[in-house]
Amino acid sequence: MDVSEAIRKRRSVRSYLDKPVAPGILKRVLEAGRLAPSASNRQEWRYVVVTDKSTREKLSQAANQSFLATAPVLIVCCAETDGHIMSCGEKCYPIDCAISIDHMTLQAAELGLGTCWIGAFSPDKVKKILGIPKEIIVVEMLALGYPASMPPSSPRKSLDEIVRYEKW
Repeated sequence: MDVSEAIRKRRSVRSYLDKPVAPGILKRVLEAGRLAPSASNRQEWRYVVVTDKSTREKLSQAANQSFLATAPVLIVCCAETDGHIMSCGEKCYPIDCAISIDHMTLQAAELGLGTCWIGAFSPDKVKKILGIPKEIIVVEMLALGYPASMPPSSPRKSLDEIVRYEKW
């Protein structure tokens, strides 16, 4: 599968098979995140990989999203950051973590895995459940596993609706 096909096949999966993800496969997904670009090569992302069923259930409650407990792997993406702000005025870490997670979603799609990007959760609850130090920022979570069913693609706006050339 090439990257274009992975982009087209990626979906937000909310139903997973009760099938573990082999360590070698998981490592390939994590490696894709590690290789993502970051502002000034800061690489501020840090990951907590959760496969324990009880912990996944607690995290699903912290996100108020029960389907998370069915994903065999939850990757909690955090930032160990000095709060650097790029010259455009944006903080590096949320953008860099997003790029890293997106690399993981595409690698997962190539490997026949489903993912769901989670931004709705209680960071304080997640920190408590996982013992994350207070100076570390919980940015997002990624559910990962073999899809029980693959949702249809979501509608996307046309290029004509979203692209301007040379000027607005």
